[in-house]
Amino acid sequence: MRNSLAQTDLAFVLHPQTDPAALEAEGPLIIERGDGVFVTDSSGRRYLEGMSSLWCATLGFNEPRLARAAAEQIDRLGTYHTFNRRSNPAVIELAERLLALSPMPDGKALFANSGSEAVDTMIKLAWLYHSGRGEPERRKIISRRRAYHGSTVLGATLSGIASMRGAFAWPDPGVLFAEPPHFYTGAAVGENEEEFADRLVAEVASLIAAEGAGSIAAMIAEPVMGAGGVIIPPASYFPKLADLLRRHGILLLSDEVICGFGRTGEWFGCQTFGFRPDMMSVAKALSSGYQPIGASLLSAEVHEVVRAEASRLGVLGHGFTYAGHPVTSAVALETLKIYEEIDLLSRVRTLAPVFRAHIGALAAHPLVGDARAVGLIGAVELVADRATRRPFAASAGVGARLIALALDHGLILRNLGDTIAICPPLIITSAELDVLFTRLRQALDALTERLPAIPEEETA
Repeated sequence: MRNSLAQTDLAFVLHPQTDPAALEAEGPLIIERGDGVFVTDSSGRRYLEGMSSLWCATLGFNEPRLARAAAEQIDRLGTYHTFNRRSNPAVIELAERLLALSPMPDGKALFANSGSEAVDTMIKLAWLYHSGRGEPERRKIISRRRAYHGSTVLGATLSGIASMRGAFAWPDPGVLFAEPPHFYTGAAVGENEEEFADRLVAEVASLIAAEGAGSIAAMIAEPVMGAGGVIIPPASYFPKLADLLRRHGILLLSDEVICGFGRTGEWFGCQTFGFRPDMMSVAKALSSGYQPIGASLLSAEVHEVVRAEASRLGVLGHGFTYAGHPVTSAVALETLKIYEEIDLLSRVRTLAPVFRAHIGALAAHPLVGDARAVGLIGAVELVADRATRRPFAASAGVGARLIALALDHGLILRNLGDTIAICPPLIITSAELDVLFTRLRQALDALTERLPAIPEEETA
């Protein structure tokens, strides 16, 4: 531990998604300043932040326009709510601009404070929608193994990652799990991507048949599965899946919390992968992570039924105190204005081939089994044996070792098991991408030198 601030952290802060024993042994990494795509810790060490904080800091870490937007809004109206017919100018303009960017410009936006809350909102609205259509028995939700949909009880229950579920998931038999579209680990011998997608969609069809379509409200899916390993689906997967669900009257909910706002080269991941959802959840890059905000976007068709059913009941009995907060809305609105002014999509599309080439070059590294990317999000998957795709044993902690070595080389990334996620701020330059991948390769080479220290029984 480097200073009294670290000791105070250990004394009083309970860290999410952290091994408490490791935290006590190593101390916290305290980030004090940001400058573009770089951050500086409390000891003065500077890092290239290759994960956009938690997938969200699209505009980097010190955008002055967002600071001014927050200060000016606090000066005018520091807080208010959107219950009981109340509203404010910032949230009104934000909703209009947000929906104009979305694939449902004639729909509605219901605001929240996080992606987890936005996901919860979509599920509740799906239930309300089916109730309004005279099918209240449609309650089951299809999710996918390795999915991540938030840290609320419902979000954990929908998630397909063991560490996220654990003691936190509700024991709900109404949440069903399909297989993730991870071609590298999931494809059968000799199966191409088209055949793999066909098989996965057929398995969802079998699941629907077994459960009864009339019992299923919705399927929720991330266009690119983030925390589950940056899983990029085959091109035909989502169009075929959407068609299947539509034929059975099952809503398709797109969790765009990571993919939204240019990350994949379109405004939303559903546009990149060719499907139109019935609802979408957004957060993170909506404010570039500068303020806690999320939203659920409803298609006009879903809203029409929800509106009628809520009016029949006398109220839409859902909401959060800070939903549509004027300050968070003002910052998100300014964020969207900046995206359009810098022509964010063109920027991402220009850099995407450079990013993809860097990741592709790592595919030849002796520790890398698979390297994948879309837009400015990607991953390398570490394996013990490239020829057989044999993974390291989880107990070896190889991914975590690489992340520690990357820190030593001035690079912040995130390991998802032995998959290394790469998700830089969207303002990154080509020269800064060179720095990022040079440092990552240096960490990989350093890890290669240390691999003999991993006991044989720690490889799977």
